[in-house]
Amino acid sequence: MSDFNYIEHYKKDAKDFNYFEQRKGATAHDERRVREYVISKVSKSVGSILDVGCGRAWVAKHYLSKSINVYSLDISVTNPAKAMEIYPSVNHKGIVADSFHLPITDESFDCIIASEIIEHVIDPAAFVKELFRVLKKDGKLIITTPYKEKIIYYLCIHCNQKTPANAHLHSFDETKLEGLFSETDLEEFSYNIFGNKFLIFLRTYTILQFTSFWLWRLKDKFANLIFNKPVHIICVYKKKN
Repeated sequence: MSDFNYIEHYKKDAKDFNYFEQRKGATAHDERRVREYVISKVSKSVGSILDVGCGRAWVAKHYLSKSINVYSLDISVTNPAKAMEIYPSVNHKGIVADSFHLPITDESFDCIIASEIIEHVIDPAAFVKELFRVLKKDGKLIITTPYKEKIIYYLCIHCNQKTPANAHLHSFDETKLEGLFSETDLEEFSYNIFGNKFLIFLRTYTILQFTSFWLWRLKDKFANLIFNKPVHIICVYKKKN
């Protein structure tokens, strides 16, 4: 793993794959619910949001209309540039940077979102520490990731090395996520697990797509009580004031 050049990997990844491609079916519904869960955790009073690994820039799409300053960050220039093109605004800035070494001063953002990113990074604890550094006092760092994912490896035909599927390097649960950061300026760690695998398997999105987030959340919680197979976890690291 130490030989993994993550900078070059994700620069090439952003060029070769279209993160802005329209999703369909169960994938679109699953991503929608992840977005809605993140939105439910963002404080109403935020003035600035850093979107780490901005991907298709859904954060900018949702929050720019609310006159909130959004910073779309990625290690490759491709996604922030496209995000700025699709969602132009005086409140929207693109940042190209390595999230382990952010060219940003301490306590710069009210909220930081890193959705479905931490499973890809080589050092999750260092990742969280650096993001927490640029978070303002009383701010929230919101992270989502697959829950207790079984990492699958394939033998790469190019390098003849074991390679994880989807470039997922780590699997997380609430204990692992809480253990990543325990500095004195951490006020609170909280989490929720969601996205029932059984509901996804039954393709219930064809019906549930018409329900509100809060109604879907109740059905999802009930399903996980009966068949405990959640596929996502969202956690919030809150910084002391």
